[in-house]
Amino acid sequence: MSKRKTSTFYLTERLNVTTAGTAVTANIDLGAYVDVGDRQGIAIEEVEFIWQGVTTAGAAQALPLALGGNGVGQAQVFDLNRGGTEQFADDRALVGSGQLVYGHSNYTMDQDADIYPDVFGSKDGVRLVVNDQLYCVANWVGSISSNEAVSVTVRIKAHIATLSAKDWMAIAIQSTAADN
Repeated sequence: MSKRKTSTFYLTERLNVTTAGTAVTANIDLGAYVDVGDRQGIAIEEVEFIWQGVTTAGAAQALPLALGGNGVGQAQVFDLNRGGTEQFADDRALVGSGQLVYGHSNYTMDQDADIYPDVFGSKDGVRLVVNDQLYCVANWVGSISSNEAVSVTVRIKAHIATLSAKDWMAIAIQSTAADN
């Protein structure tokens, strides 16, 4: 069981996909929040994915303006490094995952957050992370207009929690096992 140590706060990271079909990655440093000696970790309450278009000048714009046709965006967050590739939903390191389907001809969008976050049965309703990094990957399959980009902002709602010695050890062992 974890004990809340702080109020809720948000962590964000933006990934810009400039070439369709080529995944991009980013890291969120948790080193200031995770403390092994105090058994302190991050309790992730929720993960959101916000999709936007990016102009040739680098400014935010409506997503349809950056796209030249139909497309699908996929974004995932892991607590272990998976090499910058998208993974299946049964990966134990998967913290959050989302997808956006865009229909260009009739300007329809359908967003799906299939894991929001995956708590794997936590009694607290949070995903407890004791690693010092979160790893983000995003991809867009479809047409991106010339010199423009698709941006996805990963927005993580979290708080710092102190874990019992048993819980800390269990999560650390699970993370090590999931790394293999």
